[in-house]
Formats: sequence, structure tokens, C-alpha cells
Amino acid sequence: QVQLVESGGDSVQPGGSLRISCAASGYIYGIYSMGWFRQAPGKEREGVAAIYIYLGSSSTYYADSVKGRFTISRDIAKNTLYLQMNSLKLEVTGMYYCASDQSGMTRIRGTLSTKGYNYWGQGTQVTVSS
Repeated sequence: QVQLVESGGDSVQPGGSLRISCAASGYIYGIYSMGWFRQAPGKEREGVAAIYIYLGSSSTYYADSVKGRFTISRDIAKNTLYLQMNSLKLEVTGMYYCASDQSGMTRIRGTLSTKGYNYWGQGTQVTVSS
């Protein structure tokens, strides 16, 4: 199975930028999708951005609320997934989780659905405040 470790979370001011990372290790083969999810206090975990990587694909998907401001990418050589976040707003505060799908469920559930993923990291906190 794959192990996922997020890093890079921080406290930033509105309008600022931040890049968070997710290092994958272990059995990293056969991954269909990888995604970033956010969970704010008292709210359900929601999909922010995802990338479908099966068989060399690199299709990306974003929640409407972050389109044009967030960019998901990956460094294949480093087995690392990134989320570049620009023009940060107060409402994006939360714990950010990295996830991977090694069962193919994102093809059925969607790449931004938590139900599509079977491996999760521990999360990294992003706080936007003035």
C-alpha cells in the first residue's frame, strides 16, 4: 500500500500564496488518481483538486471555488504531489489531506469525491487570517 505524508501547511494572510506537498512512498504503482481535500472545523471533507494519472494521463480537476487560483501538479521523479494556492481567501482555511486511489473508484465516484479514494495522509493545516 502507499503511504502519504503532507507538508507545507502554514498560516498566511488573505491574498497570499502557499504550496503544500504530499510525498508518496511504499507501493506507488497502479494509482488511478491523486487528490487534495479540505476539511474545515465542523464541516465535511471536500474535494479541492485532483489529477488522474493512470496510464500516463495527467487530467486535472478543480472545485469551482478554487478554479484559476489553485494548481495541482506532481513531480514523478520525487513521487510528490503539490498544490499551489494563490490569492488565498479566509474560507479556504482547514486541514488539507492528500489521497490516492489504487482501486479505480475515482472512475466511478469522481476524482473530487472522498468515496473514490482508499489511501489518505494525516493532513497539513492551512490557516488564512488577517
